[in-house]
Amino acid sequence: MSKGYSLKNVNELSGGDDEFIAVLVQTFLEEIPPDLESMIQAVDSDNPEMAYQYAHKMKPNLQLFDIELLSHIKQIEAWSKTNKAKEEIKPVLDHIVTTVNNAIENLKVDFS
Repeated sequence: MSKGYSLKNVNELSGGDDEFIAVLVQTFLEEIPPDLESMIQAVDSDNPEMAYQYAHKMKPNLQLFDIELLSHIKQIEAWSKTNKAKEEIKPVLDHIVTTVNNAIENLKVDFS
């Protein structure tokens, strides 16, 4: 399985500054897990507006680390504007959770 992330965008943003890269990684590792958990809870409690807020909030960080979930995040955002049942978005959410957790675990290993 791949690492689930890339530092290409991070390196461009940081200009190769290792300290800044470490700060970006640490920030990602601190902010994304609670946001992901909140998005899960929002879907589980059938709160599309809250799910949208957390999906939208996570999007720039996922893009910065080149985590290929943009289409999935957009599906969560789109779900929030419909009256569809939460069961319809659960497979998308499950994929996001699996992918993000894989990237988190690999970042922890690579930056410990």
